[in-house]
This record gives sequence, C-alpha cells and structure tokens, in this order.
Amino acid sequence: MSDPAPAKSDEDLTPGLYLVATPIGNLGDITRRAVDILSRCDGVACEDTRVTGKLLKHLGISKPMWRYDDHSEHRDRSRLVDSMRTRAVALVSDAGTPMISDPGYRLVNDCREQGIPVTSLPGPCAAVLGLTLSGLPNDRFMFAGFLPPKDKARRETLAQLGQIDATLIFYETAPRLLKSLAAIEEVLPKREIAVARELTKLHEECRRGFSAGLMAYYDAHPPKGEIVLLIGPPEAVQANEADADDMLREAMATLKPSQAAGQVAKATGLDRKVLYARAMDLKSE
Repeated sequence: MSDPAPAKSDEDLTPGLYLVATPIGNLGDITRRAVDILSRCDGVACEDTRVTGKLLKHLGISKPMWRYDDHSEHRDRSRLVDSMRTRAVALVSDAGTPMISDPGYRLVNDCREQGIPVTSLPGPCAAVLGLTLSGLPNDRFMFAGFLPPKDKARRETLAQLGQIDATLIFYETAPRLLKSLAAIEEVLPKREIAVARELTKLHEECRRGFSAGLMAYYDAHPPKGEIVLLIGPPEAVQANEADADDMLREAMATLKPSQAAGQVAKATGLDRKVLYARAMDLKSE
C-alpha cells in the first residue's frame, strides 16, 4: 500500500465539480484529500457561507464562497455549471456528505448533462455512522431521509417502508423525535429501535430499545442535536407445525410442493427443506 498523499498539492485542479464531505461534528474527521481539494479549488459552493467559512478558517484556507441550495434558481445553477468549464468548484453541505438529505442533486445532474466532470470524495456520513453504532442488522439497510412532519404522512410512510426487510434509517430533528417514536409505537410497535445523536461530538450517544421505552426516556430527558433514527427489520413470523401445515395446503392449491415450501419458508423463517418434506407428506395423504 502506498503512503497517504500529502494534505496539499501545488498542481492545479482539473476544472469541474468536486463533492467534498465535511465533518458532522468533530473537525478532526476532515480527510487529507478534502483539505487538498478545498485548498486548490477556485471556489466553494455551500449551503451557508457562515458555516463553511468557519470550517475554512479552521483549516487555514481562504476561498470565494457561493451560496447554493436546492432552492437556487435555475439561472444561478446554470451560471455555476458554466463556470466549471474553466474552474474547479467544490460543493459542500453544512455537515457530512453532500446530497445525503442535503443540496446537490440538481447541480450534479446539470453537470452530467453538460459534460462537466464530477468527482466525489468519500467522508463522514451520519446515516452510516449511526448504523454502525446501533448494532442493528446491517447486511441490508435503507436510508429514507427525513420522516414527514405531518402525523398522517409520517404514519403512512412508516407503514409503507415497514414492509421492507431491512434496517430503516432516517434523519430526525430533536423537537420531532417524540412524535416519530409515537408513530412507530402505533405502526411498528414490536420493532427494535436505535436513536443516535450528537454523533462525533462530546455528548454522543446511541440508545437502543423499543418505542415505548425510548419515548419514556426522551420525555424525561429532552434530546438535543441532530438525530439518526434507526428501525430494525421485521422479524420472521415463527409458525407452529399446525400453522405451517395450513399454509402449505393453501399454497399447494396453486403451486408445486417445492414452490409452496419456498413461499412458506420466506413467510415464516422455517427451514425450506423441512417444509418441503412436510409438503410431500401432505400431498400423499
């Protein structure tokens, strides 16, 4: 493995768009490559020039900054894209990886349509950090951004996504956490949950449990800071032998025994080979 590249280089950057992930709390999480790009780019497009200005000052970097978010008008975005034909522009969000529930999608799309090179740098991402801290299953997961702020829409979203066999990851604000936990208690009451907040900061915590218990805790200890809310996947329904027999008979009304066994195995979590043997027994009765 080669030695890490130096933090800065004197070579000019190739014109284009550079997506730069920035720390979500601890400034020590900035990568050497991110420092290199920010130090050599011609300017920085950002959500809030005050937030990005503090980061650049901490890094000892002075660059022109342009306010950019997904509400920017098309003509402003077009001018920014056109400038990348001759200039290297870094895009940053206020924290974390651009476009993970942050601005940037339309800008990247326009760059690709115009043939402008796009380079993305890996770095901090609260959703992934929350998943690794939670201990919830991580072989399959889905990031779904922020839950809707309205109660009905929130419940409908949870009911829809709750059918997916994966750990669900949401971003949430502290003032809305209790409402989201209440919706989970109503829609997905038996799911294990993790609440990860203040990630990489002094008061970082990741609390895991079920919705009722977490509601009680955060009602007594009002949360602060940015939150990653994770919901474990649905557990397979464990059927007893009688249930399995009934399910196999119903399935074999339209399917072959092997197909019926596969369908029931997927629905119950029972061993497919055992179910197939039982299906053959039922067929011969």
